[in-house]
Amino acid sequence: MIPSSLRPLAAEFVGTALFVFLGAGSVVMNAHTAGALGATGVALAHGVGLAIIVSMTMNISGGHINPAVTAALWLADKVNGRTALSYVVAQLVGAIVGAALMKGLLPLAAVRVAIAGAPKLADTVTFMQGIWIEAALTFFLVSAVFGTAVSPEAPKIGGFGIGLAVFVDALVGGGLTGAAMNPARAFGPAIVSADLHGQAVWWIGPLLGAAAAG
Repeated sequence: MIPSSLRPLAAEFVGTALFVFLGAGSVVMNAHTAGALGATGVALAHGVGLAIIVSMTMNISGGHINPAVTAALWLADKVNGRTALSYVVAQLVGAIVGAALMKGLLPLAAVRVAIAGAPKLADTVTFMQGIWIEAALTFFLVSAVFGTAVSPEAPKIGGFGIGLAVFVDALVGGGLTGAAMNPARAFGPAIVSADLHGQAVWWIGPLLGAAAAG
């Protein structure tokens, strides 16, 4: 039995692990099936997966599942600094565990080809362009979080508005930056694939977008 004081951290850990397993896993399986899932299938896996996970964890931890969301809520004085820091640690550890499980369970050749499902910049996208694209995508996502889950006047639709925002963002930006919008989503697969190239894009961009929305 998990002590009540640790349940929010456990929810963020498990929720982020599941999200990375499903999201990165969809990228790996798209590689394994020679693109049979396609961009829409990968976007659906991320959006629907997150919608369900946020709905599962919302009443326990608030359903952040994303260091950028936690940062925005901290900036908006919705969570205190200690809680925010502990959430981010739980999310990052969960992301590594989720990516490690995905690497251990899915076809290894596809995991290697897809770099464990880590986001990557398109050849035509520069480092700075990647940051601004991620910032814009994350601004939309975090605005959806505030508009559908945080505001007292928000419609009570659980995580589905948030998941829909991720789906739309992934359709728009997936082919450009991987549309991570979430430092943990990029960090876990990068750690298990031992490839941290360009990680700053998926930290700076989402945190900038989250700060603007928060």
